[in-house]
Amino acid sequence: MAKIGQFIYPWGNGHYSRMMRLNEKLKELGDNEFHYFSKGDIYQKLLDKFPDEKQNIHEVLMPTPIDGKFGPSLRKSLWNFLLPVEGNEPLVTQISSYLKDEGKLYNKIGFDLVINDGDMGSNVLAQRRNITSLFVTNQFKPKLWKSRLYFKPALEFVAKQISKASKILVADSEPPYTMCEYNLNFTKDIQEKVVYVGHFTNEKKIEKGEKGDLEKLVSDSVYGYWMRTGNISTNDGTGERYEEAFHQPELKNEKRIISHAKNDESIDRVLDKDGNEYSISEAYEKKVDWIQIDKGFLSEQEKETVLDLCKYAVVNGSHTVMGEILGGHAKPIIGIPIYDEHTNQIEWIKEKKLGLFAQNRGQIVEAVKQMYENYEEYTDSVKGFSRNFNGNGVSNTTKIVSEILEDKK
Repeated sequence: MAKIGQFIYPWGNGHYSRMMRLNEKLKELGDNEFHYFSKGDIYQKLLDKFPDEKQNIHEVLMPTPIDGKFGPSLRKSLWNFLLPVEGNEPLVTQISSYLKDEGKLYNKIGFDLVINDGDMGSNVLAQRRNITSLFVTNQFKPKLWKSRLYFKPALEFVAKQISKASKILVADSEPPYTMCEYNLNFTKDIQEKVVYVGHFTNEKKIEKGEKGDLEKLVSDSVYGYWMRTGNISTNDGTGERYEEAFHQPELKNEKRIISHAKNDESIDRVLDKDGNEYSISEAYEKKVDWIQIDKGFLSEQEKETVLDLCKYAVVNGSHTVMGEILGGHAKPIIGIPIYDEHTNQIEWIKEKKLGLFAQNRGQIVEAVKQMYENYEEYTDSVKGFSRNFNGNGVSNTTKIVSEILEDKK
C-alpha cells in the first residue's frame, strides 16, 4: 500500500477541482493511503468531502496573496514580503514556518509519492528526501506586462521551486493548442521533465434526469452565460464588472444567465425587462419574458444544459473554466481578466480567434457586439480548437502515477 500526498494550493478553486477529479481516478488504482493538505476554505471543503478520512486531512498554512477589491492586492502583497500586513506575518516568515510544519508531516507520514497542485514548497521537501514529486500546473514563468516587471525576481524564485519537481505536468493540450502558453515559457534545462497531460475535465458521463424549471425556461432563448468564479475577491470583482456592463443601454435587451459559484439559494432569481423579480419556478410557470437569471450554484446537469444552449460565455480567464467551455462545449468566450494569469490566457484566445478580450464596461459592450457580428468566424475557430483539445488530464496523470508506483514495488 503506497502513501500518496496531495498538496492543494488554497488560492481559488481551480487547484481543488483538478485534484478532486484526479483523486477519484487514483482511488481506482487499489488500496493506497491518501493524505490531503491545504488551508482555509479548501481545507474545510476537504473535511466536508471526506468525513471518514479526517485523520488524513492536514491544515498547512501555505502563503497566499492578500485579497484586494479585484483579486489579489499587488501593493499589499509586495509590502507583505518583509512586513506584516492585515494580520499576515511577513512572507519570508510564513514560508519558513509552513515549510517547517510541512516537513514534520513529511517525516511522520513517509510518502512514496506526492502530487503538488500549486504548492511549490512541497517540491523542495520531496527533493530533499528523495521522494518522487509531480507538480501539476498551468504556470511556470508567466509573461509580465510592463507595469509588472518588478515581479520578475519573484517569478524567477517560483520557477526555481517548480523546477525541483520530478515531473512537471501541464494541465493543458500539447502545443500548438496550449491556451496557457504565455504562462509557461519553460527553460531548456527542464524540458525533459515536462509532460502535457491535458486538461483535467470531468471524464464521468453525467446521467441526465428530468429537466428542471431552469432548463425549461432557457430552452428556446438566445443568451450569454456569464460565469463568476474564484475566491471571494475574484468572484465579487468579476460580478461588479458584469453589473456595470448590464446597466449600459446597449445591453438592455441582452439575455444572460449568471452563475455565482456560491451555494446560496437566496441568490436564485429571474428578472424581466421591467426589473420585476420572480423565482425560477414562478418565471417558468408564468412564461416570463426574462432578461436575467441569477443562480447561486448550477447542478452538473443544469450547467451542461446552459453551456450547450448558450450563444457565448463570459469568464474572468480561469484556466479550468476556459478549457471546459472552449474544449468541451466549443463555445466562444469573452474574457474579462482579473490578474496577469487571466490576461495571458485571454490574449492567447484572442489571437487564435476563439473569443474576445475586454477590461471595462465599454469594451464589454463592444465585445458582445463583435461576438454577434463575427459569430461564424469565432465558432469555426472554436470548433477547430475543440477537435484538437486534450481533456484527458485525469487519465493521463493516473497512468503516470500507476507507472511510478509499479516501479517502486
